[in-house]
Amino acid sequence: MAGNFEIFTDKKGEYRFRLKSSNGQTVLTSEGYAAKAGAVNGIKSVQNNCEDDARFTRTSTKSGNFGFSLTAKNKQVI
Repeated sequence: MAGNFEIFTDKKGEYRFRLKSSNGQTVLTSEGYAAKAGAVNGIKSVQNNCEDDARFTRTSTKSGNFGFSLTAKNKQVI
């Protein structure tokens, strides 16, 4: 089973999406959107930009945790 996107409403009533791996772990969580359509467009942007490794910026913390950000063609973080 491949990973999948889930759209949900947070405590503030904003729409967010998350990408879950095939084992159920959350890999990515989005910012909040006022409308569900914004979350849907965010998912499309991730899908359109994730195949280009150069769009990822990898980070690590002092405690050894890792993270990443994904940027669109216009250089904005998705």
